[in-house]
Amino acid sequence: MKQHPDHTQNLVALRRIEGQIRGIQKMVGNRQYCVDILTQIQSAIGALYSVENKIFQKHLGGCVVSAFKGKSEMDKQRKIEEIMELIAKLRKAA
Repeated sequence: MKQHPDHTQNLVALRRIEGQIRGIQKMVGNRQYCVDILTQIQSAIGALYSVENKIFQKHLGGCVVSAFKGKSEMDKQRKIEEIMELIAKLRKAA
């Protein structure tokens, strides 16, 4: 069974983002100024993109590299397809 990479170092950032989201909810509930709310939303989105980039980089450097060091051409092809699908999803989100 293959071991998945450790992403626990991202938990601190994710908890911070969770706090940002709670703060945004309070801002909305308190009917604060729209621009201030939008600024906080953009900050949270930027933080999520940062976590996404770190996890994607670890996936490429670990899981994908491991597949390409292996002998299975089928595993290599699957990883290429997986990365292409992931990039397509990331483009849609942006």
